[in-house]
Amino acid sequence: MTRQVELAASTDNAKSCAARCTFVVVGAGYTGTEVAAHGQLFTDAQVDRHPMRTGMRPRWILLDIADRVLPELDERLSRTADTVLRERGVDVRMGTSVKEATHEGVLLTDGEFVDTNTLVWCVGVRPDPLAESLGLPMERGRLLVDPHLQVPGHPEVFACGDAAAVPDLENPGSYTPMTAQHAWRQGKVCGHNIAASFGDGERRAYRHKDMGFVVDLGGVKAAANPLGVNLSGPVAGLVARGYHLAAMPGNRVRVAADWLLDAVLPRQAVQLGLVRSWSVPLDTASPELARVPGKPGRTEDGEAGHRAQSGRGGEPAKNQPGGEPAKNQPGGESAKNQPGGEPAKNQPAGGSARRRTGGEAAKSASGGDAAENAPGGEAAVAPPSDQPPPGPDVAPGPVKRTDRFTEGDS
Repeated sequence: MTRQVELAASTDNAKSCAARCTFVVVGAGYTGTEVAAHGQLFTDAQVDRHPMRTGMRPRWILLDIADRVLPELDERLSRTADTVLRERGVDVRMGTSVKEATHEGVLLTDGEFVDTNTLVWCVGVRPDPLAESLGLPMERGRLLVDPHLQVPGHPEVFACGDAAAVPDLENPGSYTPMTAQHAWRQGKVCGHNIAASFGDGERRAYRHKDMGFVVDLGGVKAAANPLGVNLSGPVAGLVARGYHLAAMPGNRVRVAADWLLDAVLPRQAVQLGLVRSWSVPLDTASPELARVPGKPGRTEDGEAGHRAQSGRGGEPAKNQPGGEPAKNQPGGESAKNQPGGEPAKNQPAGGSARRRTGGEAAKSASGGDAAENAPGGEAAVAPPSDQPPPGPDVAPGPVKRTDRFTEGDS
C-alpha cells in the first residue's frame, strides 16, 4: 500500500493514479473487514501527508458473495461494522465477487471492470493437501478426528488445527472453525494427549466455550459482544484491544506503548526492500546498476551495455574489467597476480575458471567475452537456477550467496 500511494503521488497520469489508489478486498469476513477498515485509515493518512497531483483519494472496495458483512457473526455486530466502513468511504458491495483478475484490474461478477494494481484475497482458508493423501476419512479436506483429536481406528494418529475436523462439543453436529485461536488451544490438548498415550497423565477432550467476538475496525472503532453483550464505538475498541493484548504470548508492554503513541502521534509508513545477491554482484564496477531478470545489462543513459565502447564488455575498452589490452585489471591476459591473469597462481579465476572474474570462458562474470548473465553481456540476465525470479513490483528477498566459493571449486 505504501509503495502504491507513493507511486500514485509522483505521477501526472490520472488513469495510472486511479489504478494505484484503488484497493479491492475480496471477502467480508474477519480478515477482509479489518483489512478494509484499517487500510482506508492508513492510506488516507498517507495521502494527507503526500497529496496526489491529480487530487484523487484512495478508493477501497469490499466484496463478498454473502448478503452482509461478517456473515458468521451476530447481525448487530454486522450492522456496526457495515456502518463504520461506509462512513469511512469504503465501497461495500455484497452479493458481488471477482470473476477475473488481470494485470490491468479485476472484472466483477456484475460485469463492471475496476482498474486496480492491488487485489487482496481474504476468502477463507484451505487445509493442507497432504491430509487428503493419507487415505483417511475426511470432512471437506480436513481429517475427521474424535474429541480427543485422534483419528478413529488409528489411535496413533493425532491431528489438530486447520488439518483436523474437530467436533464442537458446545454445538453438537458442527466442527470448530479453522482459526488461530482454536489451533493454538487444540495444539496444547493434542500435546497433552500424546503424552497421555505414553502413560503420562489422562486424555482429555477438546472443549472451548466462546466468550464472545471482537472485530477491531481501527482508530477507536470496533464491534464486540463479550459475554453476549453487544458493544460498539470506543468501549468496544477498548475491549478489542484488551483481548488482543491479553492473547499475546509476550511483548505486551511494547505493543501497548505503540498503541498509545499511535493515538497521539501521526502514523509513520516505512517500506523496506531487499535485493538478491546476484542482482548486484561484488565483482561489478557499478553496483548501483542492478541486474534485472530477463533483460540485458543497462548503462545509466539507458543504452545497452554491449554497445557502450567504454563500459563493461566493450572489446576495445581500456582499463576496464575484460578489456584485452588492459594491464593490471581483472581479466587482462598479461596481468600478473590479478583475478583472471592466466600465469597467476593461487588466485581466483584461473584460465578454466567458471563464474569468476575475467576468465575468457567465465560464465556470469563481468567482462568475459563469452560471459552470460553479466551486466554488459549480450545475453539476457537470469537468476541462478535455485532462485525464483521476482515478479513485477516485488522486492526480491535475501538468498544464499553465490558470489563466494568454497574450497574445492575450480
